[in-house]
Amino acid sequence: MRRISRITVAGAATASLALALSACGSTSTSGSSDSKGDKGLAIAYDVGGKGDQSFNDAAYAGLEQAKKEFGYQTADVEPTEGETNADKEQRLVSLAKQGYNPVIGVGYAYAAAVKGAAAKFPDTTFGIVDDATINTKNVADLVFSEEQASYLAGVAAAKTSKSKVVGFVGGVDIPLIHKFQAGFAQGVKDTDPKVKVLSQYLTQTAEEGGFASPDKGKTAAEGQIEKKADVVYAAAGLSGQGVIEAAATEKVWAIGVDSDQYQQEALAKYKDSILTSAMKDVAKAVYNLAKSVEDGKPETGIVRGDLKTGEVSLSNSNPKFADNAELQAAIKTAKEKIISGEIKVKSS
Repeated sequence: MRRISRITVAGAATASLALALSACGSTSTSGSSDSKGDKGLAIAYDVGGKGDQSFNDAAYAGLEQAKKEFGYQTADVEPTEGETNADKEQRLVSLAKQGYNPVIGVGYAYAAAVKGAAAKFPDTTFGIVDDATINTKNVADLVFSEEQASYLAGVAAAKTSKSKVVGFVGGVDIPLIHKFQAGFAQGVKDTDPKVKVLSQYLTQTAEEGGFASPDKGKTAAEGQIEKKADVVYAAAGLSGQGVIEAAATEKVWAIGVDSDQYQQEALAKYKDSILTSAMKDVAKAVYNLAKSVEDGKPETGIVRGDLKTGEVSLSNSNPKFADNAELQAAIKTAKEKIISGEIKVKSS
């Protein structure tokens, strides 16, 4: 249920949009105005922005689904290089001022910004993806058990590898990405203790480009492939495209992340080298928050997606993966044991 009159925000919309464009990165809006009241869902992208074929694009897919179903106006805003927490907060505040509800920061880097904006706009629902630290009544912390999908990716890697060496490339050396590495390594070792896991992080901080540098990802993957890795799993945002390119060039397997990267148009020429992707359904989480606001019952607190809810999974788009009965059986068994609690997947 829309709660803020469109008349209330219309006069300020043009000025607020100009502010967002000049100070907070570019904004795109789409859809017709909402006949029931104010504007709908707005998202602010993480590093890499729209077009990363991964994390941010998944959030955009959720926005598009909400726009189509609810018929309201939406907005999506790009990050800017070298921005501060104050810049991020200003971006979210601008969107809230324009009447967007909910407003979602895509990525843990928005934690301080979401907390600040939510305090200024207590009647607007805010969301943040991949952060569980904000305990505010009008904020939904949209988080995932990435380690569970990564465990299944480890099973797939260990069963597929012929060299008995596999690789993991993390974008930034932070606890969030440690979850991917930990689950992957555990899945590999539980499946075949003889398989060696090579691990590398591209940068120590996001500001150094760990999530936005395909060249860094390509170099890291090439180094692991030189050391005989024949399956390489990347949890590195836009940088993962470089990992996939390297795998395709060297005729080994890549495992994608967040979105089904086999299906991504920008990666089409490499898709035959993408074994599977360890997905987390950011699109569903974004859409569900928008729907909860539309229904007048906004989600708040920690909202977690995992294997049991179906919001983390492995993609089956590649026929060579989907049609491998032995591999699918191993993954199914592991999934059932994780859901039942028989397997406890490490997150660090």
